[in-house]
Amino acid sequence: MYKSNKTAGTNPGLSRREALGLFGAGAALFGAAALPRSAFARDDDAVLTEALVLRDPEIPAAGNPDGDISIVEWFDYNCPYCRKIAPEIAQVVQDDGKVRLVLKDWPILGDVSKITARMALAAKYQDKFMPAHEAMIGVSSRLTEARARELLAAKGIDMDRLNRDLTANAKAIDAVLARNHTQAEAFGFRGTPSFIVGKFRVPGILTMAEFEMVIKDARKAKASN
Repeated sequence: MYKSNKTAGTNPGLSRREALGLFGAGAALFGAAALPRSAFARDDDAVLTEALVLRDPEIPAAGNPDGDISIVEWFDYNCPYCRKIAPEIAQVVQDDGKVRLVLKDWPILGDVSKITARMALAAKYQDKFMPAHEAMIGVSSRLTEARARELLAAKGIDMDRLNRDLTANAKAIDAVLARNHTQAEAFGFRGTPSFIVGKFRVPGILTMAEFEMVIKDARKAKASN
């Protein structure tokens, strides 16, 4: 796991949420902590509502859009662990067939991370978020802005339009990144990749088999509610 440059939970605006007991005492498999109902904020805490954590309308979902369980990943394009685990997560989602995958850019590893996150979100405006994501998460070495632009162009993304969308939609893109960051801090994540599976917090990397088991456990928890 690559760590954030900012210690999680230092935002004074999160103190009330932290006091609610975000992580609870329950434990799931492999160190994943069960999230009680209080983990998702009330409507007046808009960033942390269950709807925005699991189904943010500004973030396209992969996998089955009607899936019964969501995997939410906070990632950074320059995180080698994120790159390593990406094909395994994709395989788990494909094999299961009933999982939504929500990919939340959390650019904590420098300026290039911020640039690539914004480019991926700008590609959404030409319905190319997933091709952009796959292009940048699929490399084996650290990205530069120039390399990222080459990869996106090779995926058929209109780079002139991307540049226009980066400018025209700057406020919306920055708002998504701010939400992602606030959520990650509120859940106590210390670096990338970090996950929520259903309502289970998974602050780190799992194997494919472990992901499958946490998904199964999340379904059991959902059925018992």
